[in-house]
Amino acid sequence: MRPGALTLAVSALAVLGAGPPAPAPAPPLPARMADTGGGTQLITAVAPERASTTGTVTWWDREDGRWVRRGSVPARFGARGLAAGTSRKQGTNTTPTGLYGLPYAFGIKAAPTGTVYPYRRVHQDSWWCQDNDSRSYNRWTEPRAADCRAAESEHLITYRAQYAQALVIGFNYERPVRGRGAGIFLHVNGRGATAGCVSVSEDAMRRILRWADPARRPHIAVGTRTGSTAVTRL
Repeated sequence: MRPGALTLAVSALAVLGAGPPAPAPAPPLPARMADTGGGTQLITAVAPERASTTGTVTWWDREDGRWVRRGSVPARFGARGLAAGTSRKQGTNTTPTGLYGLPYAFGIKAAPTGTVYPYRRVHQDSWWCQDNDSRSYNRWTEPRAADCRAAESEHLITYRAQYAQALVIGFNYERPVRGRGAGIFLHVNGRGATAGCVSVSEDAMRRILRWADPARRPHIAVGTRTGSTAVTRL
């Protein structure tokens, strides 16, 4: 073969598309998950690893048989990272991993225009009971329940930045296990890592509330990228 002929042949093959095929794009995250809750809306809250205090929140719609990303923003997690929701302990400042429903939204501020999700306004006598000895454990009470100690509860109106607008995460909610944890929300960022909630910017929280549709049964999946608490294993 004369000099340069091999190079010309390789170039010709490349032009004709005979080179190696490009790798197929990875399926969207929800398509790789074991369970998405059965609805057609999903929020994923993913941290790099269990010790992480930051990560990403993304919200998705299922349309025409495929998941479409609608938005993605930086997120914060518990000050001591994440813990498996099935074994988490109250007071550990960890965000519980798992797949959860979103019972309702609430806030000190009014719901963003266009919100259709059930939304409860916070008042001066609004509390979230975290007292393990109370019959109102892991519930909103207004006023504070008589058997729920103030020292073991959150006076919601005092968290003016965080609870400007929020969604209740259904962790330990349907059948509360004492000592597992209470008051886990998706809320607006405070000054730093959370006490166990997931938080995003105020603008992102407004966008999520306008997007969320109870008729589409949205869930939130909280987990890590890899390992036993990977979001794909929930």
